[in-house]
Amino acid sequence: MSAPARVDLIGAPTDIGAGDRGASMGPEALRVAGLDRALRGLGLEVVDTGNLAGPHNPWQPPLHGYRHLPEVIAWNTAVHHAVRDALDHGALPILLGGDHCLAIGSLSAVAQHCRARSRKLRVLWLDAHADFNTHTVTPTGNLHGMPVACLCGNGPQALTTLGGPAPQLLPSCIRQIGIRSVDAEEKRLVHAAGLEVFDMRFIDEYGMRETMNQALAGLDADTHLHVSFDVDFLDPDIAPGVGTTVPGGPTYREAQLCMEMIADTGLLASLDVVELNPAFDVRNRTAQVTVDLIESLFGMSTLMRK
Repeated sequence: MSAPARVDLIGAPTDIGAGDRGASMGPEALRVAGLDRALRGLGLEVVDTGNLAGPHNPWQPPLHGYRHLPEVIAWNTAVHHAVRDALDHGALPILLGGDHCLAIGSLSAVAQHCRARSRKLRVLWLDAHADFNTHTVTPTGNLHGMPVACLCGNGPQALTTLGGPAPQLLPSCIRQIGIRSVDAEEKRLVHAAGLEVFDMRFIDEYGMRETMNQALAGLDADTHLHVSFDVDFLDPDIAPGVGTTVPGGPTYREAQLCMEMIADTGLLASLDVVELNPAFDVRNRTAQVTVDLIESLFGMSTLMRK
């Protein structure tokens, strides 16, 4: 795969799908941490397209199992169009969230783009959570716990059909990595769907190297590789700035190896960076760690051996 002509940064400053306020400040925290400068330092052309606009967060209780569904639809529609436009112009889109419900818009655009070009798609879902809840089993109604289910066709029609007829993704193209917090009924749905999950028990037993070898198996030059990076994938000791911290995540070095092995494929074609919440951070530390890892994802390596 040839390198993209440019990288487009697309801000989506909303916490519309989350259970805490503050992820709306995530895009600016990444900018303050120098994301554009770091990517330019790797020789990439970077265009910061600014922030998308959408409805404010009304902070209401769930209705029919969903919190803020009309607003979530509006934000994801905006994200879908922005990501699709970037891809159509040959750019590599980086969605700066915002909460993880926004991946519905991002990945529906990526899937639509791949279908139009008859390309294969592989999705790496780096997260502490499976995000496979539905309105019938969710304990909260927060849509940031439902994007994978929606993308696989289990959700409100306005979201499941955002990029065309549902489903946008087949479970077989998804690899979930770092999972360690799954609701009981959600676990049943994950197993029924046949999602391939490399949870923290797997990483503890086999190591990050073997995890990534398996998660990246089968890729070729005709594969569009999308990474959906929820910052709570990381252990909260190194990344406290998220609303849904779960102890026992990957260490800094494990996360670096994960990103470096993705970079080694040369196939990264789109990226979400979500759930960074400066309201819970310490002196923008989590944003800086995130930028460090994104550098590795784009080819910055600590490798010294020939």
